[in-house]
Amino acid sequence: MRIFVTAATIGVSACVASAGNGCANQTDSCNIVIQDSIPAETKPRRNIIQKVIDYFGQTNAEKPEKKFDISVIGGPSYSASTSFEIAGLVSGLYKTRRDSLTPRSDISIYAEGSVTGFYNFGIRGNHIFPADRMRIVYDANFCHFPLKFWGIGYENGFNKENESKYTLLESAMTMQFLWKLPHSIFLGPSANFNYQKATKMERPELWNGEDTKVFCYGLGIVFSIDTRDLASNASKGYYIGLHQQFFPRFMGNRHAFSMTEVSAMYYRQVWSSGVLACRLHGAASYGDVPWGMLPTLDKGNAIRGYYEGRYRDKNEADILVELRQHIWRRNGIVIWGGVGTVFSHLNQVGWHTLLPSYGIGYRWEFKKKVNVRVDFGIGKHSQSINFGINEAF
Repeated sequence: MRIFVTAATIGVSACVASAGNGCANQTDSCNIVIQDSIPAETKPRRNIIQKVIDYFGQTNAEKPEKKFDISVIGGPSYSASTSFEIAGLVSGLYKTRRDSLTPRSDISIYAEGSVTGFYNFGIRGNHIFPADRMRIVYDANFCHFPLKFWGIGYENGFNKENESKYTLLESAMTMQFLWKLPHSIFLGPSANFNYQKATKMERPELWNGEDTKVFCYGLGIVFSIDTRDLASNASKGYYIGLHQQFFPRFMGNRHAFSMTEVSAMYYRQVWSSGVLACRLHGAASYGDVPWGMLPTLDKGNAIRGYYEGRYRDKNEADILVELRQHIWRRNGIVIWGGVGTVFSHLNQVGWHTLLPSYGIGYRWEFKKKVNVRVDFGIGKHSQSINFGINEAF
């Protein structure tokens, strides 16, 4: 005989605990049902495919009882710069305190590799302290990346005859320590380390005699105003940020330089299932900037449609508008349009140097407010397919 204990007006765990103390007499709280034994063979076994389908079918369910909500996703993907690849991601969401003032923290550990010899692994996340008093933003990765290089500047990047292969070995780490001030203002220091080495270069002359191996150590300061409801997938609010970095010689840098990055983003729900997102972004570098640290058009993957790192120079600017539309259940689409450019001096910017970006993308809600994205971007005599987690900006 098998005894099944079911909960009526109290939880299962409490009912079971009561069973040893006369639960059978508490008919208003617990019911004891006696049934004949059922052979285990009658319960159908689920194969691995059914288990995977069940898993992904439940990943976006909210789990407030979990202190740390972990999910795993992986599979094949494709991009112009890496070709076909296999990628895996372990994603975690958590709160340092369960209250309305503390947003969710997140962490992602990822690894990917492709048939071209590309491999990359790293960790990134946002740790938010109780009541959002302080935030730590971190990103660290190591990669071996067979890439293409066109040289430095718009003219070199636009010249398709300059396309040549090389392999990049890179290790990078950035950290920001931000304290929250009144009026949603965040302020704090940042630290940066970057190692880059170019090997197997088809056309070394495109580097103009620059060092192909560079170590960079930097410190900086971050100022931002952030009213977004969720940084990784905002539906309302705005963000204005300034990040100033210094790479002085006394810290061991062979190249002394500095970098300034400014961003302004705005999000608005235009109807119940649609969000309008806008971004204005610019980056400027000064001094003896190594080739690998120059701003690129596609930094952050917001400007899509171009080969990674094709357009790079001392300065970069772009503007983008994107409409994000929920379609059905866990499915959505986005359309975007924008323009950007790279330049050494402002007087070099003209209609002929503007690089448009527009396209369409598909979104699947992997977890609540965490999307897997596939974007098809079109640029100037160029196009690309991008896979990623979370929105482009």
